[in-house]
Amino acid sequence: MSRFKGGCKDSLAGFKVQTAEPTVPYGLLKAARKSGQLNLSGRGLKEVPQNVYRLNIDTPEEAQQNVSFGAADRWWEQTDLTKLLLSSNQVTLLSDDIRLLPGLTTLDLHDNQLSSLPSALGELQNLQQLRLSHNQLDSLPVEMCTLKNLRSLTLQQNLLENLPEDLGQLANLTELDVSSNQLKSLPSSFGGLVSLQKVNLCHNQLSGLPDSLAQLTNVKLLDCSDNQLTEIPESLSEMLALEQLYLRHNKLRLLPKLPAPALKELYVGNNQIEQLQTEQLSCLTAISLLELRNNKIKIVPEEITLLITLTRLDLTNNDITSLPASLSLLPNLNVLLLEGNPLRGIRRDILSKGTSELLKYLRGRVKEEPDKTDGGDTAMMLPSQARVNVHDIKTLKLLAYSDKQAGSIPEELFDAAADQSIATVNFSKNQLTSVPPRLVEFQSSLSEVNLGFNRLISCSPDICKLLQLTHIDLRFKSFPDVLYETLSLETILLANNQVCEVDPSRLMKLTHLSTLDLANNDLLNIPPELGLCTSLRCLSLEGNPFRTPRAAIVAKGTDALMEYLRSRIPT
Repeated sequence: MSRFKGGCKDSLAGFKVQTAEPTVPYGLLKAARKSGQLNLSGRGLKEVPQNVYRLNIDTPEEAQQNVSFGAADRWWEQTDLTKLLLSSNQVTLLSDDIRLLPGLTTLDLHDNQLSSLPSALGELQNLQQLRLSHNQLDSLPVEMCTLKNLRSLTLQQNLLENLPEDLGQLANLTELDVSSNQLKSLPSSFGGLVSLQKVNLCHNQLSGLPDSLAQLTNVKLLDCSDNQLTEIPESLSEMLALEQLYLRHNKLRLLPKLPAPALKELYVGNNQIEQLQTEQLSCLTAISLLELRNNKIKIVPEEITLLITLTRLDLTNNDITSLPASLSLLPNLNVLLLEGNPLRGIRRDILSKGTSELLKYLRGRVKEEPDKTDGGDTAMMLPSQARVNVHDIKTLKLLAYSDKQAGSIPEELFDAAADQSIATVNFSKNQLTSVPPRLVEFQSSLSEVNLGFNRLISCSPDICKLLQLTHIDLRFKSFPDVLYETLSLETILLANNQVCEVDPSRLMKLTHLSTLDLANNDLLNIPPELGLCTSLRCLSLEGNPFRTPRAAIVAKGTDALMEYLRSRIPT
């Protein structure tokens, strides 16, 4: 029966039916039929309107009578809806009619009031992104585990006490965020998520991790902070791609024994660690950043010198009374944080001068030993009388020329490294005023550059040509523009500089940036928008002259600091 049958009055009534849903303007529906995308975020919706579910199933007859179709809009020219955004509404229920939109690749329902999901969700076999954070979900339908094309699943800030046992079937999932729920354990099938690269499990009630995590050989970042973990399974060392591991705010008594070959950053602050053991330290063969703040460590063992790749060591608020002089022999260490320890034997004025002066003091206590290099394949003398370690170049892929007070790097050093896939460069503690231009010779392999403690006045745009660069350590008076353009960066260490401002809008483009160290600079104010740099896991701002945020907030750590900054953004 035609909805317009019966004359003028009935016809007007038909029009009224069409306009009964003012929260979804027909212009939006009309545009969605052409573009395949519909954004209904922030419209106060308490339910998903029926005409949204039925957007792609109008019959020819209905299409001819639907006022949202004009003469130029043919029903057969519709595009299947692929992207549906319904975030920041008040939706309490998602209907089984969601199955009427089988073409969806993105479904965003974050920040609603959903307490359950329909089993029909499992019929959306093209779905790649599913955003369900900030709802009231206490369980997930098992049918969701059949979404074989799903790449990203975000479920943070819900009420989940467990995950479906079949979760491991999501073999193409690359990102999973189930932080801030009530999870007490993970399903044994978790190891089946073999494509995962980023996993966030923080702020739950996990007391243990399954051995099957070892199967996740593509995971680069694993965050298990704020749980109830008392130990970490050694099998995690089989996670060959793992670079960043967050274990803050747990109940660990020992440093995890993790010979994970790629592990560069380990965060174990706010645990109950009392002792650093040789066995655990010797495993950390690639470690660059080690955070041990707010534990109960009494002694820093001589074996700390095994960590030759270490650049940042945070021992804030422990029970350390003395430091081994050999700590100063770590070749790459440029940030050493010791506040809140009952140190004896080191004058307070030395401690207050920062890492450089402290290490210099400790070096003075080390007895000089004769050079033990034997010539052979270990070292060779260049015409400039500089010693180059050929073993480091060939075996460790390390090009080092540090602590020479040199104004330039000898050309012979680069010549010695020709045709080698150099991964790490350490030219720190010299008198360089610019970035050595020949670094670009290693553009396809170079991932770490240490140019700290030089006299750099600019940073060459050639840095952007270093395609694999993930970690860079520099010393500047201002935040170098080129760093904002190096989109692959994960770590920026700019502590102990004279940086006076930072641009959060440009920082937000660095979507891989997880560590930003701006401690001991000249920042007079911290822009609240810095809190929107959601990829940041470690933000260091101590030792700057700004008044807000207060020192007490900064001391609470990155999560609290970022939350405070977001709360200060003008609305």
